[in-house]
Amino acid sequence: NWQEIAAQAQKDGLIREAPAVSANNSASEQAAHIQEMIVKGVNAIVILAASDTALNGVIRDACNAGIVVVVMASLVTERCVYTVDYNWSAMGRVEVDYIAERLKGKGTLLEIRGIAGDATDQNISDGIRKAASDYPGLKFAKTVYGNWTASVARKEVALVLPSLPSIDAVATQGGDGYGAAMAFKAAGRPLPIIVMGNRQDELALWKQERDANGYETVSVSASPSVSQVGFWVAQQILAGKQVPKFVEVPLVRIDGKDLDTWLATMPVGGAANPPYSQASVAAMIDAAINKTAPPAPLPEVTKQ
Repeated sequence: NWQEIAAQAQKDGLIREAPAVSANNSASEQAAHIQEMIVKGVNAIVILAASDTALNGVIRDACNAGIVVVVMASLVTERCVYTVDYNWSAMGRVEVDYIAERLKGKGTLLEIRGIAGDATDQNISDGIRKAASDYPGLKFAKTVYGNWTASVARKEVALVLPSLPSIDAVATQGGDGYGAAMAFKAAGRPLPIIVMGNRQDELALWKQERDANGYETVSVSASPSVSQVGFWVAQQILAGKQVPKFVEVPLVRIDGKDLDTWLATMPVGGAANPPYSQASVAAMIDAAINKTAPPAPLPEVTKQ
């Protein structure tokens, strides 16, 4: 996603270059890369941070060198950065409001969390629990950690299912819906309402169950193309646009009426991945300035 948008921006004469480097989710490797970039004298650095604190020192060095630092879809505690991220607690609200509407406010839930100790996991779970407090008839039977991975979610759900009562709905965090569904199927249990996470396997399963049995759910998550938002935020800052320290990226929500449209061009192994143009990100920035909701992405995808 990053390389696609950077190549076009370079062709259009908006930037000189914007290489992407991988640090394999290692904070120490990221710090080394950032230090190299400071020495090279880059104008901006966009980071998917592997740690909320370990990069603070080198990020501060970059800011002191006059480099624009944008952190996307992650958090760091160093205050000089610009942050491009989702309202993760709102994701929990979307899930629980949908579940409550379907169940008429009463039912037994299973919660699948992400990675223990991760700030995003905590924010989503807090959003789920806060929203659920508005519906006294919703009860959580169990919480497991699925590590945002279908195979782990399947294993963890399978381990607890024998001890659980009938489950009416599963609140998730993305990437775990398919694994959860497979665990229920393997146990011979009917599929509850499983909130999906916009991945192709989840959406394909939803479509299959809908066409066969009328199954209904909702899907909501982040998008890989958030890197394009980070790119354009950095470019807009360098171009002189006023940008607040936090720019909210809209979550990608898929309802039943849009399921086929999203799936139509989504590659196997992909995810809902709306492209973000310079204009759409400028609109996000304006929404952040005006404290209004960011514009929702359209139901279209790009190949990954």
